Amino acid sequence: MDTIFDWLDAQSIRYENKQMIMEALTHSSYANEHRWVKRDNERLEFMGDAVLQLWSSRKLFALRPLLSEGKMTTLRAQLVCEEALAQYNRRLGLGKYLLLGAGEERNGGRERDSLLADMMEALIGALYLDQGMYAVNIILEQVLTPAITSPKSEALIDYKTKLQEYVQADTRQTVHYHLVRMEGPSNHPEFEINVMLDDIVLGSGIGTSKKRAEQAAAKDAFEKMVK
Repeated sequence: MDTIFDWLDAQSIRYENKQMIMEALTHSSYANEHRWVKRDNERLEFMGDAVLQLWSSRKLFALRPLLSEGKMTTLRAQLVCEEALAQYNRRLGLGKYLLLGAGEERNGGRERDSLLADMMEALIGALYLDQGMYAVNIILEQVLTPAITSPKSEALIDYKTKLQEYVQADTRQTVHYHLVRMEGPSNHPEFEINVMLDDIVLGSGIGTSKKRAEQAAAKDAFEKMVK
C-alpha cells in the first residue's frame, strides 16, 4: 500500500481531516528539515495516550472473571507501554508511513521502539479526533485485544507498578523518579534516572527515553529489594 490512506481504506476506516492524519505520522526530525511543515506529532501523542488509557480500561473492566483494581492497573500498563505499542505498530505494518528526517532515517529511527510507539499513539489520537472511538476500535481490536491474554515478555513487565506495590506493602509512601542526566543528540538521547524513596536511591536506570530509563530504574530497585 502506497500511503496511510490506502491502508485506512483497506481497514474500512473513514477519515476527513487528511492533514491531521499526516501530522500523526510526522516526527520532529522531519518537521525540522521541512520548514513548510507546521507541526509534528507530539500533541497528537498526548491525545492518543489518553484514548489508549480509556479504551484499555474499559476493555479490562468488562473482562470476566472480574479483575481486581491492582490487576487491571498492572495489565493496562503492560498493554500500553512503549514496547507494546511498538509491537502493535510493527504488526499492523505502519512504520513505513512514518515521516523522518534524513539523519533520523540513517540512524535507524524507523525501527526504534520509541518512535514507533509515539506514532501509534499519535495516529490513534488523530483518528479519535477525526472519527471518534469507532475508528479507534477497528485498529485496537486487532492488536490490543489479543494482547490481553497473550503471555507477556520481559520487556512488557511494568516494574514501576511492581515496585510501587512492593513498597506500599510495608509503608504508605510513594517512590519518585529523579532525572540524573540527559546526554546525546535530540534524535537519540540517553537518560539516566534514579528511583527514590524519600532521600534514598533505591535503583538507577538508563534508557533512550524517560519512560525506558524509569522502567530500568524500577527494575533495578525491585530486584534488589526482593533478594
